Amino acid sequence: MREIVFDTETTGLDPKTGDRMVEIGCVEMVNLVPTGNTYHAYYNPERDMPAGAEAVHGLSAAFLSDKPLFREIAHELLDFIGDAPLIAHNAGFDFGFLNAELTLIDREPVCMSRMIDTVAIAKKRHPGAKLSLDALCTRYGIDRSHRVKHGALLDAELLAQVYVELKGGRQIGLELAAEAAVVEVERETVAVRQAPEGPRREPRRHAPTAEELARHRKFMAGIENPLWG
Repeated sequence: MREIVFDTETTGLDPKTGDRMVEIGCVEMVNLVPTGNTYHAYYNPERDMPAGAEAVHGLSAAFLSDKPLFREIAHELLDFIGDAPLIAHNAGFDFGFLNAELTLIDREPVCMSRMIDTVAIAKKRHPGAKLSLDALCTRYGIDRSHRVKHGALLDAELLAQVYVELKGGRQIGLELAAEAAVVEVERETVAVRQAPEGPRREPRRHAPTAEELARHRKFMAGIENPLWG
């Protein structure tokens, strides 16, 4: 099963008030395993960058000024995500901005039925616990020491690891290992039960000869004070 884990960075909190998406990072997974295929892009938002937003992700208006407009390279993103389910942390936020950008260029919005929200999954797995990406990385022992500021691709890569854990990743690994062990045992059993190759030998006779019986009687007669006497 192909899934895309993604994250966005924006100029603010609400596309309805003019905020824009300025960065997106996507990580491809197949059967809960990252394939190594990623997609990453910066976008010129055609507006200023509020100081509060820049403090979060470090992307200034000057840095983004020479980046492409979303409409110019939107096809690259759409080709990458295809029709796969899309996974994000607090996914309604990221879907809102992605679909707002698509609407601005008269492209079909991504269907919300494709949305998988890791915050919702984490609430069920860990009720009452902190649910931020940082908190979940700490819970699952995922190294985030290189995360100084928010970055769309970096956060998507971290979220991909968190998503695997939320889906029972370590248990899945143990189950696969157990299945492999069973298969190996079955192979060994089959190997033991297989008949040896080569010509078949006649069974050996085990009945003693008359000479062997006579020697045995002579030996027994020479034992003094036997325990069985």
